[in-house]
Amino acid sequence: MTEDTSTLTGQDLPPVRDWPTPDLDGTAFDPVLADLMREGPLHRVRLPFGEGWAWLATRYEDVRTITNDPRFGRAEVTRRQVTRMAPHFKPRPGSLAFADQPDHNRLRKAVAGAFTVGATKRLRPRAQELLDRLVDGVVQDGPPAELIGRVLEPFPITLVSEVMGVPAEDRERVHSWTREIISTSGGAAGAERAKQGLYGWITDTIRARAEDGGDDVYALLGGAVARGEVAEEEAIGLAGPLQIGGEAVTHNCGQMLFLLLTRPELMSRWRSDEPGRGRLIEELLRFVPHRSSVGLARIALEDVELGGRVIRAGDPVYVSYLAANRDPDVFPDPELIDPDRSVNPHLAFGNGSHFCTGAMLARLQTELLLETLLRRLPGLRLAVPADQVEWRKKTMIRGPKTLPCAWG
Repeated sequence: MTEDTSTLTGQDLPPVRDWPTPDLDGTAFDPVLADLMREGPLHRVRLPFGEGWAWLATRYEDVRTITNDPRFGRAEVTRRQVTRMAPHFKPRPGSLAFADQPDHNRLRKAVAGAFTVGATKRLRPRAQELLDRLVDGVVQDGPPAELIGRVLEPFPITLVSEVMGVPAEDRERVHSWTREIISTSGGAAGAERAKQGLYGWITDTIRARAEDGGDDVYALLGGAVARGEVAEEEAIGLAGPLQIGGEAVTHNCGQMLFLLLTRPELMSRWRSDEPGRGRLIEELLRFVPHRSSVGLARIALEDVELGGRVIRAGDPVYVSYLAANRDPDVFPDPELIDPDRSVNPHLAFGNGSHFCTGAMLARLQTELLLETLLRRLPGLRLAVPADQVEWRKKTMIRGPKTLPCAWG
């Protein structure tokens, strides 16, 4: 892909826009992305790292088209440099995130048993037990409490570790690696050290669990390798992103709780409309800007016409789920958090074959976290002014770094 694409297609290309992905406080929407959405559905952008430029789709229907269309593939991304947000980029064989069909279904099948509806329902009592134990400590110590460190971080990490099959004595070490991997503050060297530590541990664990016969993820992967269903390097690449998944729940829920604590009308609605809480959670999932910039690119495998333009074979393409979730053609008054939004086909967990593997588990954790904290800490409120809440910086997943709260 070169800057003279227009001479080959006969189309006037939009200018390349630099997207610096600034650190943002609170739940503010990215101003660069907002400008792009106003200007049109399809753009060319340059992110802070990598090489060249990429197309960016912001309209809901275009995002759904790209994420469902096999003419846009992920595997090719692993073989070239693409403009990107992350300073570190070293995908591993077997990663679901970069697998195209039919490999994607083959790999996903190896771990599907841990993330079914039935498995998630069976996990609920244990999840509630783990969460209650954390909240018991908060109640015993009394207000104020910093809820990210006390509850919102350890609960998803502990639950994901149980689903994955991480021994208790290894959980803090594994969590320190996953935290470093999603941060951009340590640069490529820091992330690479964390990846080496995490993936080395995963390799040893999968080998040790080959004959285990258990139903946690590492046992399932160990068994799949032993039966020849997936290669060992594929199993390792599968496990890494799943292990990191708990980080997203922490920070998504941090944003949701912040919104409930700073918008009295939302808190009032939560308390007065118990049957409607599920609908409110879905609306918060649609609304929260859960990540910085965009995620992983796709590559056009052939020329594709989209939005009145031709995306050439070889062009990188990003989709913005954040923008799609605020498309006014699909979500009237998208800047409003509307608990009565009855039709809410949001894309917070992605779309197409790369829809989040752990979406049901994430929904379970989100529901339990919000319901339990607001039930067991009556009168929950921020212990500092809203503008003094500290937010995460230099990160791919947005959310409050600390959430000091009082109650009673």
